Parts: sequence; structure tokens; C-alpha cells
Amino acid sequence: MKQFTMYLQDFQRPVIHLANWHKVNALIDTGALFPVWTEDEKLLELYGGVCVKTDVPLSGLGGQVFGNLYVVPNVIIGELIFANMHIIAYKVKQPGHILLPATIFQNLIYEIDSKNHRFNVSIPDDESNIRNLVLKEENGKVHVLCTSA
Repeated sequence: MKQFTMYLQDFQRPVIHLANWHKVNALIDTGALFPVWTEDEKLLELYGGVCVKTDVPLSGLGGQVFGNLYVVPNVIIGELIFANMHIIAYKVKQPGHILLPATIFQNLIYEIDSKNHRFNVSIPDDESNIRNLVLKEENGKVHVLCTSA
């Protein structure tokens, strides 16, 4: 089993610093289904993001809203690598540039240790640190598929 630790930033909510991916801050949201870029989309495009669909339905950020779906190359979260991660862009004020949902840690073991300000992730031997995350829209609903590469 492989393991890595990231340190929580000084917020009341679990925010990690993605030092190996454009030095952005990410809020870990265990109730979210898919990643949401919450800053200006031009910055996401600067990081290699390509908009593949507009007006994708998104709920949970104050009700039903619509964002733009991007494919972003080489997103690195600790030791996890997402070659072409799907991210919905919707600008909203929150502590960080991106919301990271629990779904991206599918089949991994993770712990938010707020007492010691750590985010611990274990990758079981039958899983890879190379991950695939795809969002699919069907009948007005977005579904998340996250697998080991």
C-alpha cells in the first residue's frame, strides 16, 4: 500500500495546497460529486483546460446552476495524477480555487485529520496513483466515473 500526506491550510474547512499543480488551493468537499473550478475560467484555460460543453447542470451550490465542462490535463493531487480530469467551472466564493469531491478518491482510503492538520491518502496495492475521472451528462443529470488507470 502506498501512502502520502498533505497538510491542511489554516481554514476552518479542509483545504489543501496543490503545490505540484499550479500552486492552487483545493477545498475537499465530501458531499460533492464532481470537481468544480470556482475561479475565473481564463485561469483554468491557462492551465491547459479545454471547454468541451457549456451549460452543464450543477446542484448543491445554492440550488440548480449551470457551469461549463472542461477537460484539464495532468491534474496532480499529492501523488495522484489525473491525465485528463473533467472539471465543471462555476465561479463562486469559497476558500480555494477548486472543490475536490470525495468521488475522486474512489477505492482509496483517505482521512481528514483536522486535529493534526493533515490529509492522509492510502492507495491500496490493487489501485494505481494514475486516475481517470470522467463526467457524463445523461437526461439532464451529471454522473461521475472515477477509476484507477
